[in-house]
Amino acid sequence: MASTSFWDPSGKPITAEEFLERLFGTLPEFFQNEEELRTIWSIPSTRRQLLEKLNDAGFGTDQLLEMQKLIDAEKSDVFDVLEYVSYAIAPITREERVAGAKTNIFAFLNREQREFLDFVLSKYVETGVEELDESKLPQLLELKYQSVHDGIEALGEVSAIRSTFIDFQKHLYDRKVA
Repeated sequence: MASTSFWDPSGKPITAEEFLERLFGTLPEFFQNEEELRTIWSIPSTRRQLLEKLNDAGFGTDQLLEMQKLIDAEKSDVFDVLEYVSYAIAPITREERVAGAKTNIFAFLNREQREFLDFVLSKYVETGVEELDESKLPQLLELKYQSVHDGIEALGEVSAIRSTFIDFQKHLYDRKVA
């Protein structure tokens, strides 16, 4: 049997319900509406900034992952937790998100780019949103191609790879597919 503990910023233990209420009351400080949350979340750098701000406010990644469990959304994205708490929108799984977005993601990509992003998306489904951080790009290239150099040979210039990696995420969090 497992027990989940939540703490306020001063280190005082609080219940999951208190944590949820605090999160609900605090989230409007970080985004004003669902569209702004989607925009922030769909860009790796602004997503990272949001997660850092939430952490500073007492809502760290570990607690958000625990909240996923409490709302039965372990296979969902942390985005879905924030969306659920803020707007009572039922979470979808990462697999459903990918399935709904793949057509739009792959629409203007060549075969090599599609294969690479298909690999990235499989890691996202398996592990979670942390796989979509820019800092993971070199590791993903190494996993897929055995080296960053081989990845560059297959996909083209570093700037183009980076752009493709960042740009596809806008489609992943597009309201029309979620």
